[in-house]
Amino acid sequence: MTTPQPESQVPTPQQGVQPGALRASDADRDQVANVLSTAYAEGRLTREEHDERLSQVMAARTFEELIPLTQDLVFTGAPAPAVGQQQDNRIDTSGADPTPDRMVAVFGGTTRKGRWRVRRRIEAYALFGGQDLDMREAVFESPVTEISGFWCFGGMEVKVPEGVEVQDQTMGIFGGTDISKVGDPAPGAPVLIIKGVALFGGVSVKGGAKRTNR
Repeated sequence: MTTPQPESQVPTPQQGVQPGALRASDADRDQVANVLSTAYAEGRLTREEHDERLSQVMAARTFEELIPLTQDLVFTGAPAPAVGQQQDNRIDTSGADPTPDRMVAVFGGTTRKGRWRVRRRIEAYALFGGQDLDMREAVFESPVTEISGFWCFGGMEVKVPEGVEVQDQTMGIFGGTDISKVGDPAPGAPVLIIKGVALFGGVSVKGGAKRTNR
């Protein structure tokens, strides 16, 4: 007959690792990064605060290090409905790919259009070539999308839907950036940040009529 295990030897949660000391996974860090991106898009964090906290997220190894980074951003109870602060239906963070979307155009071109998924980070390189990104029917995987690129004797053309906020942080050397017909940012809409260097090249961002997502 099997001897019952003494109750004192049965493991309990108190005998295990404390929740805050658990190791954080890449998925955990991505979830916290999405919270920070949403807070930045809604104006609850400045760009400096967002960048500083995001650096801490990437360096975090345990839940204990992640928790303070969102304590003042996450509601623990049922939040009151806020007019104009609903998340845009073009943003879908479920199944987001954390790796950058790399686009390389050398004596050629890269095109994205239709119902495609815009990753949180895009790395664009064009040498005697260009990129054409039509985001008017796209689904954004993050409230804040960052395009970093280098355009030499080439460029990039981006079409964005109504309400998207565009921030230009590029450096132009015998080149530059042209942003037109974008309109006023809408609360909760995606934020597009463009940074990099345009050397004898350029970046063009144009607003367009909002299409119906199918």
